[in-house]
Amino acid sequence: MDKVNLAEKFAAFSEQWSPKLVGEVNDFAVKLAKLEGEFVWHHHEAEDELFLVIKGRLRIRLRDRDVDLEEGEFFIVPRGVEHQPVAEEECQVLMFERKETLNTGNIRNERTVDEPARM
Repeated sequence: MDKVNLAEKFAAFSEQWSPKLVGEVNDFAVKLAKLEGEFVWHHHEAEDELFLVIKGRLRIRLRDRDVDLEEGEFFIVPRGVEHQPVAEEECQVLMFERKETLNTGNIRNERTVDEPARM
C-alpha cells in the first residue's frame, strides 16, 4: 500500500478521455482522466458516477440542465441519468465508480475503454 500523488499520476500520461486506474476501494475504482472537448451522451444503467475536478473546469450536461464544476468540486451522476461531460479546455478529473463501470456507459464507440490501464 503506497500513497498516491495526483500531480505525478496526471503528469505520467497525456491521452484524453482514457481513464487510468490509480486505486481500488472495495468494489470501487479510483480513476484519473484528462478531458477536453465533448464526450458522447450516455448513461450507466446500474452505477452512479462521481466526477471530482482536480484542475480546470468541467461541465456535466444533463437533459434538463448543466452542472458547472470548478477545481475542488464534485458531482454525482445518478444511475440511469443521461449525461455528457464537456471541457472547453483540458481538465483533470478524478472519478470514483464501481469497477465494472464502462466509461461510455450504454454506448460503444472509439472512446470506449473496456479495461483502464493501471498506473
